[in-house]
Amino acid sequence: MKNVTIYSTPTCHFCHMAKEFFEKHNIAFTNYNVSSDPERRSEMMQKSGQMGVPTIFIDNEMIVGFDKARIKSLLEIT
Repeated sequence: MKNVTIYSTPTCHFCHMAKEFFEKHNIAFTNYNVSSDPERRSEMMQKSGQMGVPTIFIDNEMIVGFDKARIKSLLEIT
């Protein structure tokens, strides 16, 4: 099983889409709300070099935004 982490905010439409996608495909993920967690926000910025959400990590691969095709590829979902 892949390690999936998403840095998101509650008002981000694409964040909601990504989390719904993971739930639909029964993909376990860790969600960090960067709007209320300054430590995780700093961590996200340090790892990604920017502030865009969603920032998703699938194992060591980073995706900024909801790139459904890349997410499906990394998770080997057809």
